[in-house]
Amino acid sequence: MVITVLVSAATACRARDRATPAGGTAPVRGGELVVSVRTDPQSFNWFTKRDGTTQLVTYLTQARAVRVNRVTQETEPWLAEGWTRSEDGRRYTLTLRPGIAFADGQPFTSADVVFSADAAYDEASVIADGVMVGGKRLQMTAADPRTVVITFPEPFGPGLRILDNLPIMPKHRLEPTLRAGAFGRAWGVGAPVDEVTGLGPFVLAEYVPGQRIVFTRNPRYFRKDANGVQLPYLDRVVVQIVSDQDAEVLRLQAGQVDMSGAEIRPEDYAPLRRAADAGRVQLLDLGVTYDPDSLWFNLKPGAFGGDPRAAWLQRDELRQAISLAVDRKAFVDTVFLGAAVPVWGPVTSSNKKWYSADLPHPPYDPARARQLLASIGLTDRNGDGVLEDAHGAPARFTLLTQKGITSLERGAAVIRDDLKKVGLVVDVVPLEGNTVVKSFLVDQQYDAVYFRVGTTETDPASNADYWLSSGGSHVWNLAQKTPATPWERRIDEMMARQIAALDDGERKRLFDEVQKVFAEHLPVINFAAARIYVATSTRVTNLTPTLLRPMLLWSPDTIAVKH
Repeated sequence: MVITVLVSAATACRARDRATPAGGTAPVRGGELVVSVRTDPQSFNWFTKRDGTTQLVTYLTQARAVRVNRVTQETEPWLAEGWTRSEDGRRYTLTLRPGIAFADGQPFTSADVVFSADAAYDEASVIADGVMVGGKRLQMTAADPRTVVITFPEPFGPGLRILDNLPIMPKHRLEPTLRAGAFGRAWGVGAPVDEVTGLGPFVLAEYVPGQRIVFTRNPRYFRKDANGVQLPYLDRVVVQIVSDQDAEVLRLQAGQVDMSGAEIRPEDYAPLRRAADAGRVQLLDLGVTYDPDSLWFNLKPGAFGGDPRAAWLQRDELRQAISLAVDRKAFVDTVFLGAAVPVWGPVTSSNKKWYSADLPHPPYDPARARQLLASIGLTDRNGDGVLEDAHGAPARFTLLTQKGITSLERGAAVIRDDLKKVGLVVDVVPLEGNTVVKSFLVDQQYDAVYFRVGTTETDPASNADYWLSSGGSHVWNLAQKTPATPWERRIDEMMARQIAALDDGERKRLFDEVQKVFAEHLPVINFAAARIYVATSTRVTNLTPTLLRPMLLWSPDTIAVKH
């Protein structure tokens, strides 16, 4: 059926991931899907880079022993066919499916699962936090070629959900690199594509930087649909790199691409709705995002050295004042053309299980914002409308954001304009996405960033690297050896208990407290959460869209196209 009107997420996503929707026509095998993304991958190795395009490469080429279904949020066996758990909840025994091979023909065994854990804990890995419990490693042993025994260092509420963070890598290809201490360079974008192999539905076939990435069917892929048809349905996936979003939308309307790797902009909704009504595209409303755009400052101690701005740039009062000085309703209307809701924290109402409705929602109050700024020594000493510090220097900072992303560029402009009204000067600097990421993940030399921190899981224990001070996604002050502030120590303590609790009610209570402390100190400021709309060509069928990225391609083996 061709969808020509706006479809709600509840209707579009009702079914679990399956090959043939109830009452529908069986998907047709074969054909090519053309997808657009805005940036090149930083690597072909998700263990070493976190960008969205590298994530997409991973979903296409790799697989997990256990996965979280992005639609149902249930934990599902994948490369494993099942498991048992000890009474204390600390030991799991996985049984792997028989007869699975990597795309290059090498048999898949329990040794690959154990190796993948070793690689995840390598010093070059950026995913280690996602497969740790309480800052400690999981112990994995291969009891026999089809059996993996996993021992958790302590009780862990989410259980095997944690394995969704661990794509299985080929030991036979990467073990020498890991043992040589060179894993950080493994499968970089300059590597020959035939070096990359995996257990996913597709094989990397071609990469032309700045232009395209081509994937072809993995003939050894382990899954079949309910009718016994070998998956994936598609023969090829071509990922076009289209940095300009206007060009991306035009290609979609013209039928030159089948879908974008990201949601559509608010200003593109009206023309795409008309195109949907005319039967040229499909338009889906997935609901309010899990991932509101975020503003944060560099809170790393000593980050500003002898810069006199250090006296106020890292203060709670500055961030609290900014939250009060930005009109969230106007932000929704200006940035998202009304297609969003105001938010006061990083967890949105779409995350029904973990969202706290009891958090304070301070109103727009520029007068109170000025009082807070005055309390940290920022006043207009010469009457020119700009606040100055105790030395007479203007209260000014640089805000980095990603260029080419309308919501980020427009949002940064609104922040700049609203803060100007209370006397703060903001210099907005749009940069390429990978450059922004490098500035805060690698160089850690910046004043402030307005960016999107993607959620990979709805369970906070599976995103512990964001909440814990030691985490690699604790963006305002990465990978601290010890908590830099008392409130971060408090969050660490509560998250440790939340992660260990086996009772969901207790886990919810603890995470509500975490969100409360977070809201008091505002290391990250959120203003609005967009409604997510995605569009595809009408020839794309069998979609299972989700709010978690990659929204349309999280389960690529069951996507099909009409011929």
